Amino acid sequence: MLPEEKAAGRIYRLPTEAEWEYACRAGTDTAYSFGDDPTEVTTHAWYNRNSGQDTHPPSQKPPNPWGFSDMHGNAWEWCHNWLYDYPDTPETDPAGPPTGKLHVLRGGGWFHREPDCRSASRFTEDPNSPTKYTGGFRVAYTVR
Repeated sequence: MLPEEKAAGRIYRLPTEAEWEYACRAGTDTAYSFGDDPTEVTTHAWYNRNSGQDTHPPSQKPPNPWGFSDMHGNAWEWCHNWLYDYPDTPETDPAGPPTGKLHVLRGGGWFHREPDCRSASRFTEDPNSPTKYTGGFRVAYTVR
């Protein structure tokens, strides 16, 4: 970590699932941050119909209403959480279990269809798998 980052008290980490979805939705309550129409995914995301079966450099598609690019499609994004069932009651930023076998990824990837690119879509991956790698990551930071 750079000295100025340390001095600012920043702690870099993966976002929780809830933080990731909050940023992806950007104040919306629709299937995607740009609405409910799956035919619009082509305009807003790299996915199996337009990706050429590969990831693309960031920010080539329009950002969401809060300015975040590539929240839908391109590469699944690792979250801090281990896989867990959603709680039956509303919670703010549920943590899930402290350990597990599968980590949660969000956002959809270049090789998936429209439903997997929804704001609420979840995927899992074993972080110790030597043969599979399906995601990228976005960092969050905490200021002490």
